[in-house]
Amino acid sequence: MYTNTTQYLRALASDLVHGCRRTAADGTVIYTPDGTASYDGLWLRDFSYMVEYAGFAIPDQDIVNCIRYAVRHRRADGWMPDRVTTDGLAVYAAGIAAAPVGEANLDNTPFLIFTVDSLSRRMDPEAFLPLFTEWEADLEQGLFLLPLEEHGLVYNDVQNPHSPYGFTDTIGKTGTLYMESLLYWRACRMMERMCKTYGIKNPDRFAKAAESVERSLSLLFDPAAGAFYAATKDCHQYDIWGMAYMLYIGFPCSADEKQAVLSFLEKNYDACVYRGQVRHLLKGQYWERLLIDVEPETYQNGAYWATASGWMIWCLAQQNPALAVRALEDVVSCFKTDGSFECINEDYEKLPLFVVSATNVCGGFERTISDFPEFGAGKID
Repeated sequence: MYTNTTQYLRALASDLVHGCRRTAADGTVIYTPDGTASYDGLWLRDFSYMVEYAGFAIPDQDIVNCIRYAVRHRRADGWMPDRVTTDGLAVYAAGIAAAPVGEANLDNTPFLIFTVDSLSRRMDPEAFLPLFTEWEADLEQGLFLLPLEEHGLVYNDVQNPHSPYGFTDTIGKTGTLYMESLLYWRACRMMERMCKTYGIKNPDRFAKAAESVERSLSLLFDPAAGAFYAATKDCHQYDIWGMAYMLYIGFPCSADEKQAVLSFLEKNYDACVYRGQVRHLLKGQYWERLLIDVEPETYQNGAYWATASGWMIWCLAQQNPALAVRALEDVVSCFKTDGSFECINEDYEKLPLFVVSATNVCGGFERTISDFPEFGAGKID
């Protein structure tokens, strides 16, 4: 089932991953977000997605070297970079280095931890142990620098906000944050697992932080709509990406919340998906606060992204398999006819050869057919 689609997506992902490789000034081979050198550096979240969803295209040693490249460019206080350019400049917030968009991004360390976790699952434990010993203290420091509110969820100051999750890093989400708390939770659980596996001190400190998120994330749930808000202050709006991602990563929400979210995504499919690619908010809605000007229907303020398509397909496969097949067919068709762009809309395309558009669809699709063998009856081939 799906042999042709699997081969196509794997080949596309591999080609884009290989095409985005650059050699930094210190000789480190790094992986940039696109094949045009538009984003000329190692972006921690993009690289993390590549490793998690298309790691077959990246050698172990390159992953080790990229992790080291990021860790040695951490800020004096321990905050990990948003990205490190090919000439070795570490940048901690969105925007150009000379004019950062808000304080340092809230997802830098979580995504670096995701990369380390992916590496741990593919390396021999004896070979991985000294690496984790090398990095653990710095990862812990970076993770526990993140600002939290009284319930243990990630918090963004209304008056002086951080740039949040990197695929919404132009957006002024403030108060208690949803997607960012999910990223923090996942990183804590990964650190707990790796510390337990490799005998590193006190994994319970990560477990306690994760449990706080599990107890409190429902504060962002709107039972009337069956959806989660992106934030409690600015941008108190339903977060499409966050909901699909929450279910995809196995966050232990209640059974009622899970079913409500699945139903919400199915019911609102045409209001958030175009050519198999996904908006951050429902159609016709735009973020209430921006950190820099982004025109409606463009980029992070209304365009559609394949970055989130794999999560959406996985969610739909258990709620409405025919709709999941439609999303898959549409995004693959878009890749074949137009290419893998950062984001699209009607009469709008931004940045070709964008790597994680393809890698995330590839990884999400492969997981979908693994988790749900009956998915779609293979008709896309």
